[in-house]
Amino acid sequence: MLFYDCATAPNPRRARMFIAEKGLDIETRQISIAKGEQLSGAFKAVNPNATIPVLVTDQGTVLTENLGIAAYLEARCPEPPLMGRTADEKGLVLMWNSLVEQQGGMPIAETLRNTHPAFADRAIPGPVNHAQIPELAQRGAVRVGLFFDLLETRLSESAYIAGPDFTLADISAFVFVDFARVIKARIPQENSATLAWFEGIGSRPSAQL
Repeated sequence: MLFYDCATAPNPRRARMFIAEKGLDIETRQISIAKGEQLSGAFKAVNPNATIPVLVTDQGTVLTENLGIAAYLEARCPEPPLMGRTADEKGLVLMWNSLVEQQGGMPIAETLRNTHPAFADRAIPGPVNHAQIPELAQRGAVRVGLFFDLLETRLSESAYIAGPDFTLADISAFVFVDFARVIKARIPQENSATLAWFEGIGSRPSAQL
């Protein structure tokens, strides 16, 4: 297998943590978004969508989305389970992972990409340039606050995002919450359940990668 990573971006970090939690050692190539290497001809020959992460399997299949990468690795290396064991658990993991992406990852990205000068004409990842829309950043900032509320409500009743066990949903949520620092958004101090969860995930070896 071959893993295309970017040490500074949140989505590759999600895959990186998943790989580490599985105890896998996969050949890795770094692609610098800061240098625009994802837009190079060489990388677009691997992934025409010019996004990272990418996992190329031993069979030569190119997987370009976190969920596809996670599903492949879970099927190939089922232990430890990170996407549930029972039908109910599997459904909850994917449900919560989707909620975290939609209500956490997306508004954080909207806020960053529609305000930061580095993304002046790169408001949406991919091979096509898009101009920034300030109103999307304003909406995104409000949604990030609601995301923190969602996490606190859930973690007040559950040890982890999708249930009693650590899963893919926790990886996604942890990475997005940590990355929210780039838009100066942090877990509110009164959100004690979320703070305890975040500290616990942050102590895992995979979180140091």
